[in-house]
Amino acid sequence: MSSKSEGKSSGRATISDVAKTAKTGKTSISRYLNGEQHLLSDHLRQRIEDAIRQLNYRPSQMARSLKGGQSQLIGLIIADITNPYSVNVLRGIEAACRANNYTLLMCNTNNEVDQEEHYLQLLNSYQVDGIVVNAVGMREEALNKMQQSLLPMVLIDRKIPDFACDAVGLDNIQAGTQVTEHLLQQGFEAILFVSEPFGLVNTRLERLQGFRQAMELHQGAVAEHAEVTLEDVAGLETILREFNHKYRGMRKAVISVNGALTLQIARALRHIGLQWGSDIGLLGFDELEWAELAGVGITTLKQPTYQIGYAALEQVLKRIQGDDQPVQDQQFHGELIIRGSTTH
Repeated sequence: MSSKSEGKSSGRATISDVAKTAKTGKTSISRYLNGEQHLLSDHLRQRIEDAIRQLNYRPSQMARSLKGGQSQLIGLIIADITNPYSVNVLRGIEAACRANNYTLLMCNTNNEVDQEEHYLQLLNSYQVDGIVVNAVGMREEALNKMQQSLLPMVLIDRKIPDFACDAVGLDNIQAGTQVTEHLLQQGFEAILFVSEPFGLVNTRLERLQGFRQAMELHQGAVAEHAEVTLEDVAGLETILREFNHKYRGMRKAVISVNGALTLQIARALRHIGLQWGSDIGLLGFDELEWAELAGVGITTLKQPTYQIGYAALEQVLKRIQGDDQPVQDQQFHGELIIRGSTTH
């Protein structure tokens, strides 16, 4: 059976099939595919074109890229793809990949550290040129492996303690200060900052820091903060009920650390009979599609998520291309979208 027949029977022609059909060597085919057609005669070039068309030959982009030293692949590890923040960041990264002729490999960890480490190893095995990580909480062993691999990496949103790495995200301290000052200017006297467990998550800690700094500058204003998991509905309702009772007679407001928690707080407030805007103020980090539709609307701090994703990919590409400047921490400012939940 001829090589040509073998190529057809396997469903995919090989470079050897093309060479035999064109009656030339594989070196000439490689030159043609690698843009060195000026080294071939017009007659030979035409024979190769005819053979490629006849066999419907498609070269392996992965093999060609690896031969040139790069795979043209970028790895992305996302903590939670169901989070609207992650989806919009992904859009920015993917757009930057397209603009620079890279292909994106996306992995979702579902906020599981073990999955994060698994995907780090997997992306390394695919020989990606660089990686963008929305970190869950990598362990020391995984971090050591990353440092040893020298793989260009950029962190989005969450930083990793004691790990020197490029990072792109929101200026969380400035944002925490901004949203708090808005509430104070609206005449709120007691403000509760509610977060998922802080742990070592820098975004939550920095937003709390901005909140505290703004509150310290306003004597007479009362600052409280509480931690609660998204699943602890009863606990959240208790926190909100006690806060409302403790500061009865004062103008009160709640700040939510992220969009997922804002939704839970909105549900809890309604369940305990409090209406945001009239009974209590409500402001959340992250702009959500339903925020403007929720009664009088919920004031949010909108992050430039698309730009953050795009900038993260551009920073990875700089490192891939040999940029050896010191570690960069690129921070963006958010946009405060004011609605009735903080102005009534």
